[in-house]
Amino acid sequence: MDKKEALKIVKNDSRELKNLPAHFKKDKEIVLEAVKSNGYALEHADESFRKDKEIVLEAVKSNGYALEHADKSFRKDKKIVLEAVKDGGYALEHADESLKKEK
Repeated sequence: MDKKEALKIVKNDSRELKNLPAHFKKDKEIVLEAVKSNGYALEHADESFRKDKEIVLEAVKSNGYALEHADKSFRKDKKIVLEAVKDGGYALEHADESLKKEK
């Protein structure tokens, strides 16, 4: 399997990221494509992407619950949290306490 085929797979079904070989889970282009389709794919991406603001932002835009799989530092990031709760207020449960009190 090559990168082009891996991209096609995650474009069709982002959940398939979990079944790809590890080197594809470390490829930013493939991970970005997967999280744009469904942010929850962040759970199956390489750990390093949980600290990548671009990846995390795209993930929470498509699925607010992806905040659960982002690095804890993003739970205090107002921009990230605001994007996550746009998808549904339930994402707020993963936000830092300091942001939960803001309107």
